[in-house]
Amino acid sequence: MAKYKAMYKNELARAAGVSTATFRAWLKADKQLLTAMGISPRQQLLPPMIVRYLCEKYDIDVNQ
Repeated sequence: MAKYKAMYKNELARAAGVSTATFRAWLKADKQLLTAMGISPRQQLLPPMIVRYLCEKYDIDVNQ
């Protein structure tokens, strides 16, 4: 099982191979869930549990 660390949104976008605008659109689709998890839309640094969720949902490999 991979270990996840806190990451900035732009780092995750780069790892996913998409622009930051596209990544923000992905996050917008999950806005209610992320808000329920305590993540503000303006928050740039995402905690490990959110990084894990996003990596699993969008098949992002952060261990490249």
